[in-house]
Parts: sequence; C-alpha cells; structure tokens
Amino acid sequence: MSETLRERALRLDAEDPLAKLREKFALDDETVYLDGNSLGALPAHVPARMADVITREWGQLRIRSWDESGWWTAPERIGDRIAPLVGAAAGQIVVGDSTSVNVFKAVVGAARLSADDRDEILVDATTFPTDGYIAESAARLTGHRMVVLDPADIPDAVGPRTAAALVNHVDYRTGRLQDLPGITAALRAAGALAVWDLCHSAGALPVGLDEHGVDLAVGCTYKYLNGGPGSPAYLYVAERHQAAFDSPLPGWNSHADPFAMTPGYRAADGALRGRVGTPDILSMLALESALDVWDGVDIEDVRAKSLALTDFFLECVREHVPAGRVESLTPGAHAERGSQVALRCAEAPAVMAELIARGVVGDLRRPDVLRFGFTPLYVGFADAERAARALADVLAEVLGDLLSS
Repeated sequence: MSETLRERALRLDAEDPLAKLREKFALDDETVYLDGNSLGALPAHVPARMADVITREWGQLRIRSWDESGWWTAPERIGDRIAPLVGAAAGQIVVGDSTSVNVFKAVVGAARLSADDRDEILVDATTFPTDGYIAESAARLTGHRMVVLDPADIPDAVGPRTAAALVNHVDYRTGRLQDLPGITAALRAAGALAVWDLCHSAGALPVGLDEHGVDLAVGCTYKYLNGGPGSPAYLYVAERHQAAFDSPLPGWNSHADPFAMTPGYRAADGALRGRVGTPDILSMLALESALDVWDGVDIEDVRAKSLALTDFFLECVREHVPAGRVESLTPGAHAERGSQVALRCAEAPAVMAELIARGVVGDLRRPDVLRFGFTPLYVGFADAERAARALADVLAEVLGDLLSS
C-alpha cells in the first residue's frame, strides 16, 4: 500500500536534521504555529536570561551595566551575530530602532551618497506599505522623484537619473522572492545604489549581501529571527560606503565622541554611524539571547527545509482541498519563493478565524489572502499536513454554512 501523506510527514520529520531545534522553543503540541513570518516563537531560554538582565544587570549593577554588562556595545555586537545569517562580514550591521526608522536612514543615506544629478528613487510597487510611505517622505526631503515599479521592471527602468532603488526581498503578501542578485547587479551597473528590505527573508533563506554587492539593507528581528514583539531592527551599510554615509538622524550615540557632549556633530567610524539614541536595552538583550538558537545552524540547511516544507504543504493542500477552493499566490519555482505560502480564498477572514480556533495559527491579509509562514527551526512536516487537513475541513464547513444560509 502506498504511503499516506500523514505517514510521509512523520517519516520526513524523523529524518529531518533540524527537527531537534523545536525543543529550543516554547511551543505546545496542540498548536500548529504558522505565523513566524509575523512573530517568531519564543526561544525557551530567553525568560531566564531576561530575569538576570532585570534583576542583576539592571536591579543590582544599575548604571554600571553600560560598561560591566556590555550594554553600550550591544548594537554592533548583536549586529555581528546577525551578519552571518544575511551573508555579511562583521562590522557592517548595527542593531537598533524600528524597521521604519532604518528604512528612512537607508533611503536618505543612499540619496546623499549619489551624485547630485541623480534625482529619482525607484520603489517596489508591491512593498510593505510603510516602506512606501517612508520612501515618499525621504524623496520629498531630499528633492528626489519617487518612481513606483514592479520589482521585475527595475533592471530595465534604472538609468542615469536613478539614485537608488528600495526593494523588498520577499513580498510580504504573496511570498514571492525577488531577484536580489539580478536587480542589484543592474542597479550597480547603472551607477545606482541597491537598498533591500530583508524582513521576510533574513533567517529563512540565504541573502548574500556582500556576495551580491548590496549597498544598504534593513530588516526586522521579530519574525524568523525570533527576537520578540517589537525587537529592534538593523541597518546594513556596506563597508565601502561607511566613510561617506551621512545619516539623516545624527544622534549622540553615533557621535565619534558621544560623551564629549559637544554642540557640533562628528560621525563615528564604521557601522556605528547607523546608531541614533539610547538603545532599547531590554528588547535588544532579549534578541541577543534569542539568537543563541542559531548557533551551529547552517542557513543553507534552513533554506532546504523551508522549500521542502512549502512544497509538501502545497501538495497536501492539493490532495485535501477540493479543486477551486483556494488559489496559491506563492510561486511554485523555488528560485521565486520565500518561506511562506499565500492562498487566495473568498472566505478568508472566516476561514482563518476558524483555523486559529482549531489550533492552526496563520494570518490574514485582507480581503482574501490566507498566509502560512514556515519557520524551519520549529515547524515540521506533520504540522504542514495537519494544517492542510484542517484547512480542508474548515473550507467544507464554511461552504456548507454559506449554502445553507
């Protein structure tokens, strides 16, 4: 007798070299958590670390912890821990502020790095809304014109007037993976700068910032990096640009001599130019502790499992869900897929609410998109099969309710 999907899922989980990592997270067997692309699960050891930070480092050492507990150097130290996950050498990433603030720094910084006759900023038409809002404001501030384009059209649109392009590596809504190497190469060939938003790719797949010549990049840490709600974002400034990088937010933390408290600003060297004000130490140290789950993990292995999981989930959906009930918006080609599956469904709000009630937690993008994030560090193949079965059951019941009403 042929192997059932459930049996294959159990076999794949038994063979999975990353399966043991699930034990490092605070998860229960009753819930299938497929929303790590919005908020990563809690690494189980973080509460104990935070108890020490609060009771000893803050409660006992108090201000001494800026030196004795390494608080002052946390932004660049944690940046160096994130660097291997996005393919960057040390000394190019600083952690702090929100993604939105770092998008602003990066876009304005890119405009200021460009020649005066380059007066346009290209922006991904499918971008997360805030990136678009920030880019438009940055364009007004710097006197540039914003041009909105489909990411695939950017290589042909870039020209002598282009200062920079802001592109999302993975489309937050559909899970489409954009061509970072190709778009970056086209921008650089035309003398423009590439600014990438890595929120939906860092920790899920190889990025290769240094390898592909990316100029600036930003990303959050509360999704696939599991840093916790509102954990600080990060800014990457390629080493070749650091001496000329002119941040639009020159705070005292990025001053060359911050404790001199002089009225004139003189920028620090290196990635520290991306700092602004006093770091959010509690959330930053929670992030640092959360990154321990990555010790010894190869991002290439994570990518392999991510693709296998999303392939398997789509297969289970085809098997369990009647044809025509959902439509995958996520590309089938591996080279075009992030680590989530987006399914279009007419009854999406009601369906997702019922899935969550049954312990299958994804999320919704109105009006009609069900999103399922596959975080390879703690999601397994049995989770994927159970989620597809639950989806089929819910769809049948929702349809039945509609027909009977």
